[in-house]
Amino acid sequence: MLIANPIYDVVFKYLMEDSKVAKLLLSAIIGTEIVSLEFRPQEYAINVETNRVKAPQKYVPRSANAPKISDLMLTVYRLDFSAKIKSEEGENLVIIEVQKAKLANDIVRFRRYLAKQYEREDNILSKKARKGKTIKVGIPIISIYFLGEELDSIHNIPVLKVNNEVTDLYSGVAVLQKDDFIESLTHKSYIISIPDLGKKRRNELEMLLSVFDQANRQDSNHILNVQEDSFPEKYRPIIRRLQKAGTESKLRERMQDEDDILSDFIEYEHQLAEAEKKLAAKDKALEELNQELQTAQIKLETSVQKLWAKGMKIAEIADLLGVAESEVKEIVEKL
Repeated sequence: MLIANPIYDVVFKYLMEDSKVAKLLLSAIIGTEIVSLEFRPQEYAINVETNRVKAPQKYVPRSANAPKISDLMLTVYRLDFSAKIKSEEGENLVIIEVQKAKLANDIVRFRRYLAKQYEREDNILSKKARKGKTIKVGIPIISIYFLGEELDSIHNIPVLKVNNEVTDLYSGVAVLQKDDFIESLTHKSYIISIPDLGKKRRNELEMLLSVFDQANRQDSNHILNVQEDSFPEKYRPIIRRLQKAGTESKLRERMQDEDDILSDFIEYEHQLAEAEKKLAAKDKALEELNQELQTAQIKLETSVQKLWAKGMKIAEIADLLGVAESEVKEIVEKL
């Protein structure tokens, strides 16, 4: 079966706009049944011009129609959901933030966005505390990261779960009770390393996430070839949604736009790195020159001191050393 490649932002958005499909995918990742899911009507991308230094002046787009660096809106794509999930205590409201990045080299962007989530007023609720007071608490946040590149230090693990654990520091015993203070200030995270998905199919989640496996690409990176019967029956709607996306001509055009933009972004990064490399080389050469000048100055001062000690006059010393009388005079004045 041919499906659209969900690593592309436009395809991923199309996939997640179907509430049934989004619930299936997100429930599988967090390992908890999602009772209801509401797509929050804001999506985020990064404006390169406002988050990076400007491109070198020599940078030229690949073609006259290619987007300029200042027009780029790429590298991190985000979607937010309000969800009611089932737990042992009943149904709880949580925020699920999904961030997808083709490049994983800018941790600060993920961190900055998370800070915004904590600041947002609509992520805060008022509730009655045990002593009858009304307090404000943060809606728990669950972060899901889809990374198009491997992590630097962790490899061959397709899905990582980062879970806040509360323990009694003295005894080391886990504290199982939940508290609004802790739930408001800590959060769970799931990190999906797309390059590692093709290596393992140990459970239903890894089978499902293999839909992102880039080893299934066809001649065009836009299309993946997968076997529908290799996915659990309950997740087939996800596959069929991506199959439908593959037939949408507008989506195919947008995928090509993403390719063009990413290509320009990588070229910009390359040229910027080259410019920084040359600047560093010039700085090193300048530093070496300064050191040589300092050495020469020390030698000159030493020579002037020796000749002055022998009773020679400033004009004689300057003539002998081949320097200006003013330089000799300045050194003599320091003696």
